[in-house]
Amino acid sequence: MSAVVPGLGQPCGPPPEPGPERGPDDGARRAPRGRTEPVDRLFQGVLRGSGAVVLAIMLLVGVFLTYRASQALGVAQWSFLTTSAWEPDSRRFGIAAVLTGTVLIGVTAICIAVPLALGTALYISEYAPRKLRRTLISLVDLMAAVPSVVYGLWGFFLLQGQVVGLSRWIATYFSWIPVFGVDGVDPGDPLQTTTVYTSSTFIAGIVVALMVTPIACSVMRETFSQAPPGEREGALALGATRWGMIRAVVLPYGRGGIIGGTMLGLGRALGETIAVYMIISPVFSVQWHVLQNGANSVSALIALRYGSASEFGMSALMAAGLALFLLTLVVNFVASSIAARSRSGAGTEA
Repeated sequence: MSAVVPGLGQPCGPPPEPGPERGPDDGARRAPRGRTEPVDRLFQGVLRGSGAVVLAIMLLVGVFLTYRASQALGVAQWSFLTTSAWEPDSRRFGIAAVLTGTVLIGVTAICIAVPLALGTALYISEYAPRKLRRTLISLVDLMAAVPSVVYGLWGFFLLQGQVVGLSRWIATYFSWIPVFGVDGVDPGDPLQTTTVYTSSTFIAGIVVALMVTPIACSVMRETFSQAPPGEREGALALGATRWGMIRAVVLPYGRGGIIGGTMLGLGRALGETIAVYMIISPVFSVQWHVLQNGANSVSALIALRYGSASEFGMSALMAAGLALFLLTLVVNFVASSIAARSRSGAGTEA
């Protein structure tokens, strides 16, 4: 018999016989497996079917564009990627200029939209009072519902005149950076006309940035709001400031959301049509100077030439649309791979 140690109330005696060791998976093997309900199987089938339909639609769009563009691509071949002029009826056309303009407008928009979206998302999720938070979320979502033609009108009639001074200031002090230079203009000359700064890539990028900011902000805000409360409170309990907690917990946890929102906004910026078409002055030459008058994009080209295109010209426009389609697919695939490697919460795991 085992004795009881005075004052402890615990039995004292020979240790129990060691039993068989349990492996790490024994509990998992003993866990009962639940049967899949018919409703669950139906829901799983609906999800798989929806994904298959989306992939089929994308495949059909690609096949349609490729079929309609085959005539023009057969004539232009590889020069389609290196030619800047757009004269399909003369068999001299390419997307070098419009594709460069599309990328420049998209990058300009993202450089402006990401800081705005990130700051707005952090303020709404971390700093805004609870009573004001719902109102701010509704305003940001409402901003995404404004038609693009309204943004285009606002940018053309109001924003353009206000931004010319900023464009001139950037060209005056940062023209040593090639992308901010303006050909044939002395920024220090007070009598220099300001029309050289209108209808530029920079102005179109600002307008597109305001259009994509709500989308990126919504993705980032949802990710930030899901940061683990325990880690938030732990960081604050250890003496971290509010910004220190955000930097150590919220931002690492929301890294995937930041990347996903940025790339989603970039995909939207690359395909924006009406607002860009209303602001830019189309040029068919590679225009690297974002502050200078004249720009172009693939979507604006299609909107500009669609109504007057011949049969061969329509095939050339379809080829331009195919290039834009493939570009957005590449952007989305790169975004998904980056977001998968830096998923939300990965930076906060022990």
